[in-house]
Amino acid sequence: MSLLSERVLNMSTSATLAMAAKTRELKAQGKDIIGLSLGEPDFNTPDYIKEAAIQAINENYNSYSPVDGYVELKEAIITKFKRDNNLSYTLPQIVVSTGAKQALANVASVMINKGDEVILPCPYWVSYADIVELFEGVPVEVKTTIDTDFKMTPEQLEAAITPKTKMIWYSSPCNPSGSLYSTEELRALADVLQKHPDIYVVSDEIYEHINFTTDGHASMAQFEDMFDRTITVNGVSKAFAMTGWRIGYIGAPEVIARACNKMQGQITSGANCIAQRATITALNEPPSKVKYMIDEFKIRRDLVLDLLSEIEGFKTNTPEGAFYVFPNISYYFGKTLRGKTIHNATDFSLYLLEEALVATVTGDAFGNPDCIRISYAASQAQIIEAIKRIKEAVS
Repeated sequence: MSLLSERVLNMSTSATLAMAAKTRELKAQGKDIIGLSLGEPDFNTPDYIKEAAIQAINENYNSYSPVDGYVELKEAIITKFKRDNNLSYTLPQIVVSTGAKQALANVASVMINKGDEVILPCPYWVSYADIVELFEGVPVEVKTTIDTDFKMTPEQLEAAITPKTKMIWYSSPCNPSGSLYSTEELRALADVLQKHPDIYVVSDEIYEHINFTTDGHASMAQFEDMFDRTITVNGVSKAFAMTGWRIGYIGAPEVIARACNKMQGQITSGANCIAQRATITALNEPPSKVKYMIDEFKIRRDLVLDLLSEIEGFKTNTPEGAFYVFPNISYYFGKTLRGKTIHNATDFSLYLLEEALVATVTGDAFGNPDCIRISYAASQAQIIEAIKRIKEAVS
């Protein structure tokens, strides 16, 4: 077996895949599983975006698209960056990809050399560590806790940096914790990085618009002294309910963007032409067009937190974005529930699936073994019933 094959087989997503397989198995048996594990909105794509796709079909957009995206889409992305983030990019600095995940893989492939260290504040999105390792980098986990809202401090960042540190990858709002970094918190991290001018930052902002604060979204690239060292990753999957459309993009220093363009040209070439045309419309419209989804997510967040507060052993904070809560459930470790001993978060998540018929995701998949991720991309009725089942299963 080759080294690459062994690396792929050892990817940390195996726990997540096992849970998904178990969920499918139980559903096939006729079990009424409530899914609180999905990382995608439960809303339909807005009609104005669907209509743009239909128009593109009728206008015969059916040929290969440019590797880095249609010029009109790149212009819409530039407009969006300026309007929403006060970031000024040019056409050669934008690359459109088949989802934000491909954008991340492109960046890793052109920037990470064997042995390069990439700092990952924990918890982190499940694919970060695997992508880094796939390109022979070394993930360096910086542990955070629920008591600090799962955010890395400047002191922790400084302590994690070594001569081998090449990059930092983080998401804000964060999947899985829902935490987000304020402008002041990002500035404090940037001040540390000023002492280490060769370190680059990947700022994953895919949940940007799902933000429940009044302060708005903050980007690392908004600081003049970090703009040329930051790769801003975004897409339309989450805020626009377009997960299956598979459109992501980056704004980056031109040399990095050009390298990503070359790499993508040898792997997938350009993203889906119809989805790109629809995304032009999605981005050109103001974010207020999708505010109804964000308002509903906030209602659901508050509902989840209220219901979980009634269950002993669930320690929660208040996430400020995305559509997840990430409770610490270590209270149950070592306890036996209905004849099953809970050793870790994976055991607990599996227990909830089998006994409560509620699908969640183990925190092990995100680099935090004390928590589980609960998605509230589900109806209020489903949320109420699911947490009722959880409460009964652990009582």
